[in-house]
Amino acid sequence: MKRPVLSVLLAALLVMGGCSKGADENEPGRQGSIPAVSGDREIAMTLYIDDREVPVIWENNDSVAELEDLASGELIIPMSMYGGFEQVGDIGHSITSDDSDITTAAGDIVLYSDDQIVIFYGSNSWSYTRLGKVDLEADELTDLLANGDVTLRLTAE
Repeated sequence: MKRPVLSVLLAALLVMGGCSKGADENEPGRQGSIPAVSGDREIAMTLYIDDREVPVIWENNDSVAELEDLASGELIIPMSMYGGFEQVGDIGHSITSDDSDITTAAGDIVLYSDDQIVIFYGSNSWSYTRLGKVDLEADELTDLLANGDVTLRLTAE
């Protein structure tokens, strides 16, 4: 008698868990990492490392929306090599953060300490807010970022 009740409860929990996940994925404005939309806004922001335009897949979050506002026209950020795996630069303003413990990979763009932008050509584990991902091969990214300080330029329409 106890086994059928336990089986029914387990089945109900599995069904409810599956429904919950599907509802979150279909929630308006929750589309993951896509370059064109952040909430109800279209992202029209371009990233340059030194003078090279690089493709970026921007996150769908408030931090990216605020960064785009700061880049209206142009935002220039001097970057410095740090730790042999990243370039770090001061945005010049604090923006909204939603930090979580993550392990980064080459190409990840994150917000650190509410006012620092970081681009990785290696890996690190820390508490960051995801901003986007440079869509280049790891060796190309290393060539761009591992040979001295760079200048990051963001432009938005």
